[in-house]
Amino acid sequence: MPFNLPILLTWLRIVAIPLLIAVYYLPTSWATPHERNMAATAIFVAAAFTDWADGYLARKLDQTSAFGAFLDPVADKLMVAAALIVLVQLGRADAIVAAIIIGREITISALREWMAHIGAARSVAVSMLGKIKTAAQMMAIPLLLYHGEVLGSDSQHLGTWLIWVAALLTLWSMGYYLRMAWPAIAARSHEK
Repeated sequence: MPFNLPILLTWLRIVAIPLLIAVYYLPTSWATPHERNMAATAIFVAAAFTDWADGYLARKLDQTSAFGAFLDPVADKLMVAAALIVLVQLGRADAIVAAIIIGREITISALREWMAHIGAARSVAVSMLGKIKTAAQMMAIPLLLYHGEVLGSDSQHLGTWLIWVAALLTLWSMGYYLRMAWPAIAARSHEK
């Protein structure tokens, strides 16, 4: 297993997951609700930054690796899933939204693994639609974690709107990836 700065940043994102959750289990004497929300938001934003930074540094320093390519999306999906579960528990996000987003991530991860197995990974490469979906999620989740006023607006209202946009884009992108993979899947099933 290679170890370098980009992989360290990815591991830090994974380590941040229990920290994000633990913020809401601190004794009330240690932190006010606002302080918890601020800490959780800061942890999530820092993790999102490391997602950008590890990819940038891996390319810039020529430290890309198969292990890093595997670990990076796993860390992203775990962080988003953990944040969504926390938000559902806090009553700030609907369970249906969390189920759509987490279910899509599991489905597309399995699809990508299968497509790589049959030598057709290029047909499910990351698309612009997937990137827009991720951007909507990465804006919505901090707003929902913060749960206060941002630039004169209620972050809960804006975050809720954005997470629903992300859920719709999630379904759309899942349909896109499945449609792109279908010819290879159909051809493979006829070989048996």
